[in-house]
This record gives sequence, C-alpha cells and structure tokens, in this order.
Amino acid sequence: MTEQSFDIIVVGGGHAGCEAAAAAATLGLSTALITISTENLGEMPCNPAIGGIAKSHLVKEIDALGGIMGRLADQSAIQYRRLNTRKGPAVRATRAQIDRFRYVRNMTALLHSLPGLTVLQGEVVGLSVDAGALRGVITRGEEIILAPRVIITTGTYLNGLLHVGDSMIEGGIWGFPPSRGLSESLAALGIPMGRLKTGTPPRLKSDTIDYSVCEEQPGDPLVRQFSFSGPGPVLPQVSCHLTWTTGDLNTIIEGGFDRAPLFNGQIGGVGPRYCPSIEDKIKKFPDRLRHHIFLEPEGLESDWVYPNGLSTSLPRELQEDFIHSVPGLEKAKILRYGYAVEYDFADPKALYPSLESKHLRGLYLAGQVNGTSGYEEAAAQGLMAGINAARAHVGKDPVIIPRHQGYVGVMIDDLTTAGVDEPYRLFTSRAEYRLLLREDNADVRLTGLGYEIGLVSKKDWEAFQVRQTIFEAAAKMLQTTKISLEKSGELALKVGTTPPKEGLTLREFLKRPEVTFASLMEMGLVDPSIPIYMGERLESEIKYEGYIDHQQDEVDRLTKLQRVPIPKDFDYALVSGFRTEWIQKLKAQRPANLGEAARISGITPSAIITLAAYLDQIKAHSPQPK
Repeated sequence: MTEQSFDIIVVGGGHAGCEAAAAAATLGLSTALITISTENLGEMPCNPAIGGIAKSHLVKEIDALGGIMGRLADQSAIQYRRLNTRKGPAVRATRAQIDRFRYVRNMTALLHSLPGLTVLQGEVVGLSVDAGALRGVITRGEEIILAPRVIITTGTYLNGLLHVGDSMIEGGIWGFPPSRGLSESLAALGIPMGRLKTGTPPRLKSDTIDYSVCEEQPGDPLVRQFSFSGPGPVLPQVSCHLTWTTGDLNTIIEGGFDRAPLFNGQIGGVGPRYCPSIEDKIKKFPDRLRHHIFLEPEGLESDWVYPNGLSTSLPRELQEDFIHSVPGLEKAKILRYGYAVEYDFADPKALYPSLESKHLRGLYLAGQVNGTSGYEEAAAQGLMAGINAARAHVGKDPVIIPRHQGYVGVMIDDLTTAGVDEPYRLFTSRAEYRLLLREDNADVRLTGLGYEIGLVSKKDWEAFQVRQTIFEAAAKMLQTTKISLEKSGELALKVGTTPPKEGLTLREFLKRPEVTFASLMEMGLVDPSIPIYMGERLESEIKYEGYIDHQQDEVDRLTKLQRVPIPKDFDYALVSGFRTEWIQKLKAQRPANLGEAARISGITPSAIITLAAYLDQIKAHSPQPK
C-alpha cells in the first residue's frame, strides 16, 4: 500500500475521536481519523441521549469552544427536558433524547465535509516508535501511517470482551471486533493499564410494549437547544414513558445470582458505581422492590426502545423473564440482549493536563480509554486533545482550562491528578465553584478562548458579542427602571411576596426569591424580545450575587497560588517536616505549581503551607537579577 503521512492521526471514531479530528482539521492540520467502521461515526452504543446533570454543562462548553457535539445534538434531538428546575441555577441542566441514527448520519456528513480530514477504515494494532520518537501507527495489515502526533480514542475497544451470561464474545461494542495489540503497545511504553467494565440494557420492540400502563413523559413545551449558534430547526418531539419494577423482578434476578457474570468471578473489571446494572441494584438493595425504568425511543423511524435502568449481563433466558415481569413489558420483544463489556484503560495520571502522555511525546489519549464514562466526557476530552495536538504541531503552548473556568477543566484535572479506580462520571458536586460554572454562562466563560484558539468562527464571535450587548442593556434596564408603589404591590400579590413599603427597581424586585424574570415578563415590565434564557441568566446573577462574588474572591486567591511554580527537579525530601507519604505522592505526580499540588489526593493544606513557605525561602535566598 502507498505510504500515507499526516500531521495528526486520531484512532477511533466515537465521540472523543470525532471531536478531536474535527478540531485538528478545522485548525488547519492534515488529519486522519482511523476507525473500524466509517459508517458508525459518533455511534451511541448505550443510551440514546445527550446531556443531563453536569453533562449538559460540558456540551455547552464544547459548543462555546467551537466543538461539534452541541450542534449535532440539536440536529438530532427528539425530546428536550430541563432537569432540576426547582433547584439552584448551578445544578439546572438540559437533557435531550437523541435520534441516534440521525446523529451518526449528521456526524458522518460533517466530518466528510471538513477539508484536511481523511477518514480511513482500519484497525490500529500498535504505535510506530523509533529511538524514542513517535513516528505514527501500525495497522492490522502492517501498514505504517506516519504522523508526529497521535490521539488514541478507542473507547471500550482495547481488548474488549462482551458478556451475556456465560457467553463471552470478543468485541468493543455489540457487532464490532475489539482492538488487539494497541493496549500492549501502550503498556510497553510504561503506561500503567487497568481493566474496567460497563454495560447496557436489552433493546425492546416498541409496538410490543403496553404504554397504557406506563406514565407518559413528554418533553418541555419550550425547547432549549444546546448550541449557542441556535436556535435552529427542531425535529418532531416525542414522549418517553416511565414504568417500575416489582418484587417479581427481584425474585427472578436473585434466583440467577449464581449465573451472573458480575458475581461469579467471570467479570474482573470494576464497574460504574453511579450507573449499576439491575442485578447489582438488587444485590445491594434487596429490600427495594421498586426501581424506575425509563422507556426511551432510539429514533423517529426506529422501533427500538432503550429501557433505561435495566442494564444487565445476565443470561438471555433470565433477561426474558425479568423483562416480562415489568408492568407494560409483559409481551415485550427483545431485539438485542443486554450485555456487559470489559475493556482496558490507561491510567490518566500518566497524562499531562494537555492530555499528552508523559511517556511518549506526541501521544495523546482521550475518552473512555482514560477511564471515563459518558459521551459528553469523551467528547470534551477529544476536543481538548485535538486542540492541544494541533497547537503542539505549530509550536504553540497547550490550552489548559482551569477548574474555575469550566467543567472541562474540572474533569481533566480530576483525571490527571487523582486518576480513577472506577469509570469516572462528571457531577456538579465535583466543582468547587459551580455557581460560576452554570449552563447559562458557558458562552461567556469560553467563547473568547474558542475564538482565540481558532475554532469559533468570526460570525459566531460577532453573534456572541451581540448577545452580550443585549444582556448588558437588559441588566442596565433592570438596574435603572423603578416601578411605582402601586405596581410593586400588584406584582407582590401576583407572585406571593411581601408588598414593599416603597417603589423598587426591577433589579431589587428580582432579588426576591418568589420573583422570576418570567413573572416580570408576564406583567409586561420587561422587553419581551429579551430571550428567556438570557433573562434566567440575569436572574441567577442577581439572586446569587453575594455567593458568586464570594466564589470569585476564592478563585482570585487560588489563581495566585497556582502561579507559584515548583521546579521540575525539586527535591521534596529537603522540606523540613514533610511526611514520607507527601514526598512520595509529589515525586510521583510532579505538579507544576502549588495549585496542582493542592489537588493531589492525600496532600493536606498543612503540606501546602509548609511547601509554600519553603519555596518562598528558596526564592528569598536566590540571587536576584540585576
């Protein structure tokens, strides 16, 4: 075969790989995306949904940076729902049911339209390294494809093994072979490898489900799309349905514990704590006889239904039995049985925050290969790996998003400093400054960075500036518009708050817990042309002003801490009073600054104070430049 050469090679066509390849190609690098199947780019092997708690924050951050997931989700969404609407703004989130077949088609069309991106079908079995330098990749046909930078995004494919009862089938996902050889190639570089497990439920045929005994769950009447470049066209919206397990299901599954791969020693990989299989739920909570099951359609023209909550690797006959014990599913036909998949992953502590390997320059890893779970987590890592590989190729510094600027930064910092001992899932609780990292301000936080990088187009940058102008004008209007005592009393009566003793500005009124921007709009007190999402952002910033300011002060102090560098060859044993445990952890991680050191598990505040004092002492006694 003719030798091929590129600037960047991306291995794997899942969400991480597609995002990485799109970013690198958009930034002008000749890029190859090598995947086992060119017809399944951006496939959703598990639930057909994007977004959710913290995950939608990631999708909006990807969009603000110029990534593709948000736009493609909007082009393929068949139901939108807002979550946590009665809770604070930091945890409110958007979730969209996705037509997964459309998503793949849209992804494929987008990637094939990008100049500089070549999509190749093949299997990468190893890395080509010469004298410690990365040359490219080696395919199953022993072809060497050259590139000085390679991004590995293999998902669950590395030595993937599928489990259905005692049946074990080699594969990354159902119907596709595993990746053999690449895991061993990574281990040979000294990268620590481990084994994890995830799973998926059986798929059901829609017209065999009795929806009359289920609770209908329609989407929100007001669609809130992910992409800041919208609003765009909206597909026909459909309902999901809710049903529940009964004690019969517990009895069936308990009787099959000895045949469950998860319990009989057949599966050795560690599974996700926050998305357990149904047999794991029954084992851990035997007294709970009722578990929610969400019946989610997989597409507008598809009769496949995803029963969210019934992930399993039990034998086929047991799957038949427990499915038919669920109200509404008594006659449900199983189109594909549920299964668990075990796969190799690379220890993310072996990565720099840029997602470049510490063991081989030019090698980047992103997605589930780093021990994460979820399409959104994978896509965000892929985007950053694509950006940083492209920047490295032209001699630019990597982009490292700090924890206070985005959930992308929270996740990558968690992975590279603490590592994983189970599949990592992002939650809002992982962010120290989550009031600063809301869904509604992702564009404010990151669009400028995306434009500076070169992924946000001039058109989108100008549109963002227009939005900001509208927002600032609306904020000024709230600040300066005072309503009469009579109108204030009318508004107070309407929303159920104490009538004021004097006229208030709209901003002062909006500070009250009972008053919403929507209620101001309903009473004709604000310009109806102001988008509701913008009004909600104004409301959040006004109501939580004190908390937001407090968190910003903390961020400012943290930023100063992070600026204190630690020399690369620093000998921690020289620090008087330092525990052996601290020395070992810091030597293993080699943090670049005090901020990174403070986030290493087991490094206490007292350790940081001691280290900071020692570094100050060194600086004070160092010769000063004249």
